[in-house]
Amino acid sequence: STMHVPTAAPKPNIFAGLSDVSISGDIPVEGEINVPVGTPIQDKEYSTLDEPVKDTILRDLKAVGKKFVHVMYPKKSSALLRDWDLWGPLLLCVTLALMLQGGSVNSKEDGGPQFAEVFVIIWFGSVIITLNSKLLGGTISFFQSLCVLGYCIMPLTVAMVVCRLVLLGGSWRFSFIVRLIVVTASFSWSTFASTAFLADYQPPNRKALVVYPVFLFYFVIGWMILTV
Repeated sequence: STMHVPTAAPKPNIFAGLSDVSISGDIPVEGEINVPVGTPIQDKEYSTLDEPVKDTILRDLKAVGKKFVHVMYPKKSSALLRDWDLWGPLLLCVTLALMLQGGSVNSKEDGGPQFAEVFVIIWFGSVIITLNSKLLGGTISFFQSLCVLGYCIMPLTVAMVVCRLVLLGGSWRFSFIVRLIVVTASFSWSTFASTAFLADYQPPNRKALVVYPVFLFYFVIGWMILTV
């Protein structure tokens, strides 16, 4: 006798019927592919390698001028911190040091500060304040802080020019009163402008520890201007 072995039932073909489906060639293919490649006009606009030196200098001077405006009208803006530079602080430091020195060869005998002394005081003071801010947990970068502190010397530099003009004429008592008022106002403005930019980047419970060295920094510069 023979033994009957059951055979497995054939599996249903899940792709059955697909061969009968046809796609008409008249159906349009919709959609678009965007390739993130900058246009030649945009690349040319942001490229500064081929621009003339004159355009580069004018662009930098315009940027420095905008920062001076931000100092004279301080507000909560990140423009002074985002596009930081040290050209403006260097210009203000050199101008202030030259005027404090008096521009005369006998300025050392008169007891006035020398150019190197003023230069070192300004930059060394800015570095110390910046390190203090970073150690207290400030989120502002090192060079951004130097940029703000340097640009905010502008009111004191203007006060130095006014004091030089006042000393040219008038009595000593009158000139001292005028210089005291001008230096006090410029000192207050420099302190207010710098803290307006720096205070928001410090921990809330440590803002006073950051503002106090700034106050001393501009006070020393103002005292040098008043007593020159």
